[in-house]
Amino acid sequence: MTARGKFVLTLLILGIAGFGTWKWWNKLAPKQLLPPPVVATQPANGNPGQSVATPAKPAAQPAGEKALAAASALVVDTETEVPKLPQATAFQPKDNTILLELSEYAGYAGLIVANGGLEPNTNSVFFKKHGFKVKITLSEEESWPALNTGKIAASATTVDVLPLYGRQFQVVVPAQIGFSRGADGVVVRKEIKRINNLKGRVLATSQFTEADFFIRYLAQEAGLEINMLSGLNDTPSADKLNLIYCKDAFAAGDLFLKDVTEGGNLLAGCVTWAPKTTEVAQQSNGKAAVLATSVNLLIVADILVVNKGFAQQHPEMIAGLVDGLLEGNRQVRDDQASCLDTVAKAFKWSSAKAKAELAKVHLSNLPENQAFFSGSIDSAGSYGGIYQSSVISYGNSLIKDPVDGDRFLELKHLKALTDSGAYKDQKMAIVPIRLGGGGTPEDPLLSKDIRFFFDPNSYALRLDQKDNQKNLEAIKQLLQVSPGSTILLRGHVDNGMVEDFRKKGGESFVRQMALKAVELSKNRAGEIKRLMIERYKIEGARIETVGRGWEEPAGTDNELNRRVETQWFTLE
Repeated sequence: MTARGKFVLTLLILGIAGFGTWKWWNKLAPKQLLPPPVVATQPANGNPGQSVATPAKPAAQPAGEKALAAASALVVDTETEVPKLPQATAFQPKDNTILLELSEYAGYAGLIVANGGLEPNTNSVFFKKHGFKVKITLSEEESWPALNTGKIAASATTVDVLPLYGRQFQVVVPAQIGFSRGADGVVVRKEIKRINNLKGRVLATSQFTEADFFIRYLAQEAGLEINMLSGLNDTPSADKLNLIYCKDAFAAGDLFLKDVTEGGNLLAGCVTWAPKTTEVAQQSNGKAAVLATSVNLLIVADILVVNKGFAQQHPEMIAGLVDGLLEGNRQVRDDQASCLDTVAKAFKWSSAKAKAELAKVHLSNLPENQAFFSGSIDSAGSYGGIYQSSVISYGNSLIKDPVDGDRFLELKHLKALTDSGAYKDQKMAIVPIRLGGGGTPEDPLLSKDIRFFFDPNSYALRLDQKDNQKNLEAIKQLLQVSPGSTILLRGHVDNGMVEDFRKKGGESFVRQMALKAVELSKNRAGEIKRLMIERYKIEGARIETVGRGWEEPAGTDNELNRRVETQWFTLE
């Protein structure tokens, strides 16, 4: 072949390769995590609660490969299975001292006060009343392998963690420590007004922590499924709430703040812990806001967990540990000012910070412990309720063979204290915390459609239907776990007969029947309210009703349109 022929052939080959690259680039190029634009909602025709989609402004693109690389540094691989724990071994105390590992969290103030600080000493409640010492270490690392293998005697966690680790977690739970009251929160872009608006969006959080459970619980109540993304290059699901994970919840807050302040659109928000929740909102230049916290949503419950072999061999030490915890909680609750220096020194905080952080927790006393574990608590989540919510929220892909929550409980020490008359003057005292103006919020935290079964053309609820019983319980649970929260029940009927009405009597007959439909839907919502008051002793002021007739169909399915929409308003 001549030199000219070779040159022409080379150009031809390069041309074909270039055309092929151009033709197939969109299919070959890696996809970046770019969530769909936010769909803002506004009332339709001035009707409260009825929302219509309004186009959002075009989403800003991430600032090139540098922004993606910087974000990737904060993201960790998503676990598709719960980590395995090493084989269990009993903790063996040395020098009559228990090793207790905690994290930097005001909710553990009672234990620190009872111990007189972090170091073992003879002036502690544990030594004076029960003859042993406690050494407290602080760590933000996961301590479950160390607890299982007996390297430490005890630690603290939240109830939602227990079903994740199941049978392999060889621990007992002898007492509740308290509730988070604002330490956990969801921070989102300011245009997002309720959990339902997070459909198709991406949040950053920390996997298998209370932050992970917190958003899963809210998504479950809003009817949103969870989609776990393996990294920033994954394409988000358009009809689920998408999660990516960071090394911890603080890193999740940092990632979202960086994204929102640098003009990115990778994330719709984050789920993190105080003080990061307020830091992100305050440093976002008005672009982000706190959507929900655990201030009045008591589903994050801290519990004491003890190495099972140690608990079996030294029940007297566990009894002393429980008593010391309750005594420390009592001291902090009754005389917080005298405890601030001890707590501040342990965590290397100022006294002012210790006071501010203690306002974000509720330290449980003996009667609150008893009510928490028995399920009789009526102003917060119960042990059994939170445990089961965790099983449902994580689903069978992560909790493949859930164990019964009772297998972890060892409540004999609480019972012994009750029988002895210790702390007999204590009363349950969990009340709503009103921040800001203290009024009813304008937007519900979430809304969900519930299908109740009524007799045809009647507001008589069919109480023989198991689904009706289950749905009444679901509404009760919302009000129970969130003191001060309210429910708006919006009744709806289907519009399947509208055309028949029009043929039968024209528009005037349609209007006449529309008024009856509104009345029927209002009566149906009112019937649900009546049953909530009679059956569960719910205050009537916490439930409002409205009838919408057939004006707001959920779709074309008449069965789905016959519903009661539940909007949940929580205090923040």
